[in-house]
Amino acid sequence: MKAQKIQPRNPFLVYGYASPRYFCDREAETQQILSALENERNLTLIAPRRMGKTGLIKNVFYTLQEQKLEVACFYMDIFATRDLSSLVRLLAKTVLGRLDTLSESALHKLTSFFRSCRPVISADELTGVPTVTLDFVADKSEQTLKEIFDYMAASGKNCYLAIDEFQQITSYPEEGTEALLRSYIQFIPNVRFIFAGSSQHLMQEMFVSAKRPFYQSTQLMVLREIDEESYYRFARNFFELQGQKLDKSVFHWIYSRFEGHTWYMQAMLNRLYERNESVVDATQAEQVLMGLLEENTPVYQNLIIMLTDNQLALMKAIAHEGKVTAPNSGEFILGHGLKTPSSVNAALKSLVEKELVYKSADGYMVYDRFMGMWLLRN
Repeated sequence: MKAQKIQPRNPFLVYGYASPRYFCDREAETQQILSALENERNLTLIAPRRMGKTGLIKNVFYTLQEQKLEVACFYMDIFATRDLSSLVRLLAKTVLGRLDTLSESALHKLTSFFRSCRPVISADELTGVPTVTLDFVADKSEQTLKEIFDYMAASGKNCYLAIDEFQQITSYPEEGTEALLRSYIQFIPNVRFIFAGSSQHLMQEMFVSAKRPFYQSTQLMVLREIDEESYYRFARNFFELQGQKLDKSVFHWIYSRFEGHTWYMQAMLNRLYERNESVVDATQAEQVLMGLLEENTPVYQNLIIMLTDNQLALMKAIAHEGKVTAPNSGEFILGHGLKTPSSVNAALKSLVEKELVYKSADGYMVYDRFMGMWLLRN
């Protein structure tokens, strides 16, 4: 099925994917992933949230479907799943019905194929589009999962399945989920996988540790920020098409504050473009930033209410520093009036688990960059 072309009103997308025209650069990364998939290598893609990994996956799939009409591309985000059963239900909803045209004959084929459950065709409540769900019991999840993969293998089509936030399976109550998935995946010759995740340490542990089932089973790729010059050319072009200017110094002001982190860049550019005026002074970007922080104030207030005093103090200290390489050092603790190293370690562990603080290669930082800036002002 050929990808549908969408013409967004504002070219700086903050959600979703339209087409390569509205997707900045990532040409080398796109080709790297395409090469891996076309040469029958599965791929692991690691990046912090909002760095653009989902958009990159959608760009790869768009390109695949433009080149080969008969391929089937599937994307699923499993962050909200809590156990193997919910994963199987989401996989079934994602895959079933998209390898066949839904009809009575297709339902008969599905019914005869699945032994552990009963496929049900129904209309989506919002769109009216027919969808397939599986009526199965949780204790048959493993068998149903195998049947879904067997169904994909039997289709004869080249399938590409991206599973986002893949590290979520490590929190499932069922033991051996990694080994189970690995045992099924390695025997599906016509299906290639992209395992994407935002938790760097968990994803690397899953795919780099010799003790884990997925050890050395994929090509690893860590997504970095887009080159500043490439990003500026992309942004400037859309402003010029509107008859406006985007001054390079203002763009640099934005890029520097967010270190090129894609979603925050897009959020700023989206609001600036909305004004329908040339952007020639950093005060224009400052006004947009203050407006975004004000909009998010209720959200951030609700978040900090749920933190202990130690957690909030540590989060403010990290926000003040930007990045912290040694949060339990005496210099950092004394400099910000924190308590003992043990209390800092306990607070840091909790903040990382809540995904309010992120451990990058350069140190610990407030995960939501807007929230980090908001904490400095409040």
